[in-house]
Amino acid sequence: MASCGEAGCTGCACGAGGAADGSRSRWWPLAVYWVASRLVMLAMLRTGHGDIASEVHRLYARWAGELEAGSFPTGDVTWQYPPGAGLLMLAPALLPLMSYLQGFVALMVLADAVVVLVLVRAARGGRGSAAGAWLWAGGLPLLLALPFARFDVAVAALAVVSLLVIDRRPWLGGALAGIAAMIKVWPALVVLGTPRGRSTRQAWSAVLASAAVLLAILAVGFRGTFGFLSSQGNRGVEVESMGGTLLHLARLGGWPGHVRLHYGSFEFLGPYVSTVARGSLLLTAVAFGWLLLWRWRARVWSEATVYDAALTAVLLFTSTSRVISPQYLIWLIALSAVCLTVRGTTQRPVAVLLLLATAVTSVDFPLFFGAVLNSSWQGVAVLAARNSLLAAATVLSCVRLWRAAIPPRRAALSDGHRAGPRPAPLESGAVGGN
Repeated sequence: MASCGEAGCTGCACGAGGAADGSRSRWWPLAVYWVASRLVMLAMLRTGHGDIASEVHRLYARWAGELEAGSFPTGDVTWQYPPGAGLLMLAPALLPLMSYLQGFVALMVLADAVVVLVLVRAARGGRGSAAGAWLWAGGLPLLLALPFARFDVAVAALAVVSLLVIDRRPWLGGALAGIAAMIKVWPALVVLGTPRGRSTRQAWSAVLASAAVLLAILAVGFRGTFGFLSSQGNRGVEVESMGGTLLHLARLGGWPGHVRLHYGSFEFLGPYVSTVARGSLLLTAVAFGWLLLWRWRARVWSEATVYDAALTAVLLFTSTSRVISPQYLIWLIALSAVCLTVRGTTQRPVAVLLLLATAVTSVDFPLFFGAVLNSSWQGVAVLAARNSLLAAATVLSCVRLWRAAIPPRRAALSDGHRAGPRPAPLESGAVGGN
């Protein structure tokens, strides 16, 4: 066979064929691991500890029946999701040969596969990194069977795709984020780090437009579209939250409060609980203020900034929430994986802390959940360890994002920068843009 004579040629018409074969072989271990690990997760789901899938076949299926009748489950205090979540409740009907639970799990496995595929695509090329795809593939099984028994994997898939297209198609990335935010609110935060100028205008406008359009369609098609607002507003302090950890410690010291299933989750009831809940909301407001300050002060954008800012923002709102359910770690694993597709990310040590927090979360739930509900010292120790890791990851993420985007004042002045003007924003160039 003739050689093209170029360096690196493998003896075929050119070296491209060999390079492509090498690229494909590079991903075989990931593909094999993903299939094997997901089969194990499905087996755990089938033999589930404490019937971990009960929320799907008892609660989601009932909601789907009400939605098919044309109404959101407004009389149910456990319905606390934006109305777009109703579409996911109805989606298993698209697979009529399966039961509701089987169809739901199949859709979550499909969403999981989409995340892996888009992360692999983002990693292909000279600047990409395979670490993101491996983080997602290896991090999700740390939550055992839970990811396939909740709909957070589907939301994470929309957020991941949104981030990976937003550099080249800001309007598309923003539209996907807006749709995802109508299922669970947090994906609205992933557009926070878009570069100043045209990218930000397009992405932020698309978030608002897509969310408004979807909301209008659902409001026309269903009754009770806004019923979730009252249930969400009445939530208290969930046992696994940061505030809940403080109340566990107080309970060990003799505080008379107790735990009860309340508004769909196990929450604390008793003296000072409302004060802790208000404190969590105040911290969330402070976190939002910090993010606005970062955005205003930021001077340096790289191809990793939009990804890093998304992880920091969602970490802040997760850590300060009145509720930190185990499935929230799915969001953080997904955003960490996106960060790691870019070699210049500032969030590598944050991703390590989040992997550790994810592993401890499975000790908390389902393994030690009874001990957590009873505020035994073993349960409180596990929960405190998980939340300490989350707190450390949040602080480290904020510090590293701030330092990367906001140079010290002396350095900025020595380089001729002023407080107002900014360097030209990156309009493209982030890996995996389409």
